[in-house]
Amino acid sequence: MDKEKIEYHIRGLLEAIGEEPDREGLRETPARVANMLAEVLEGTGYTNHEIAQMFGKTFTAEDIGADEAIVMKDITVFSYCEHHMALMYDMTVNVGYIPRGRVLGLSKIARICDMAAKRLQLQERLGRDIAEIISEAAGTPDVGVRIVGSHSCMTARGIRNASARTETATYLGAFKADSDLKKLLD
Repeated sequence: MDKEKIEYHIRGLLEAIGEEPDREGLRETPARVANMLAEVLEGTGYTNHEIAQMFGKTFTAEDIGADEAIVMKDITVFSYCEHHMALMYDMTVNVGYIPRGRVLGLSKIARICDMAAKRLQLQERLGRDIAEIISEAAGTPDVGVRIVGSHSCMTARGIRNASARTETATYLGAFKADSDLKKLLD
């Protein structure tokens, strides 16, 4: 990420909206914004494959049958909408997968969700990205992801509907056809 370029453009943005970038309260704003963007958009620097490799620590679990799902619920993430660069917030992610002899460390599931969210995103793509990463990291084709979140492009501007929530679901493998597996993600 080119922080110098971000600082330059944030300074120009401040000028464009009629602010004085050299006044006391704004002098360090371009650098602060550049640092913030590097942090909250860290996932932009990685492909789904690279994230799967980073957080793909698995453990042998041969005693877990192919019909037993592992589900983690209420993983909190936030992201930024690629259309308005507006915050997508109060997002909870539920992830389920059927292990194929190996299980992911539980913290790795949350870390995958967090890193995939650290990109300019669409909620629909975020669910697909998480499902693809979990599938590769866990070595299973059977993954389900459900996300519920609020979007400030809906709640703070435009229609300004503060109670609007968006729900998306991505199903791979056995989760596509099995309604009982889908219910685990509710």
